[in-house]
Amino acid sequence: MLQSCDEVWCEDTRQTAKLLNHLGIKKPLISCHEYTQKEKAPQLLEKLKAGLDIVYVSDAGMPGISDPGAVLVQACIEADLPYSVLPGPSAVLTAAVLSGLPLDRFTFFGFLPREGTERKKALVDLSTCGCTAILYESPHRARDTLNDVLAAAGDCPCALVRELTKVHESCVKGTISEVLAALPDEVKGECVLLFSIPPKAAEAPTDQELDTLLLQLMEHMTLKDAAREAAEALKLPKKQVYARALELKK
Repeated sequence: MLQSCDEVWCEDTRQTAKLLNHLGIKKPLISCHEYTQKEKAPQLLEKLKAGLDIVYVSDAGMPGISDPGAVLVQACIEADLPYSVLPGPSAVLTAAVLSGLPLDRFTFFGFLPREGTERKKALVDLSTCGCTAILYESPHRARDTLNDVLAAAGDCPCALVRELTKVHESCVKGTISEVLAALPDEVKGECVLLFSIPPKAAEAPTDQELDTLLLQLMEHMTLKDAAREAAEALKLPKKQVYARALELKK
């Protein structure tokens, strides 16, 4: 496809140029990244309507999976224009198989929010998913995220995968505490973290868990909003959670 297309659109022309040079392919390279894909989508559609074949390439993964590309797919759908996907590198699936954790069911969380209420809510969702949870993390935040998941989900089976398909690829497996103990002081390379969350973690939350989450949320939002967020995160009836929030407020 790279050889036969008319143009190659890419997240970073410098990175994609390395691939094309390696393959001995000369094509026009058009930059289209996370912050420009929406404004460039109409230009893409006009070229497709004119009969051009265009390939989109992201830097180091699968377009659309925590990489740009999804906006372009949606634009093609809305314009009723044909498109296809060619299988390629995917950190989620590569790390999932490499980890050896159960894969009959898994949930991909992307990058967790960095702080505040949104992060706490995401950790509740992860710790109650009852299956293998997969997320991306930067190297300098990997240790903190492992500790946060340890506190939220307990010392469950875990894997930390770094530098997938590269020279220094590594996969550290064990419980979360064992993986933490095995980490070097300075973690290098983009990371994929995987956790096997036991089904019991998906059981109904305890009163203490509800109270803890409500008190955390009520520090940053109104009582009504806190009750709604807690009800959604813990999958509890809104009236029940609102009533408990009123009691805690008193």
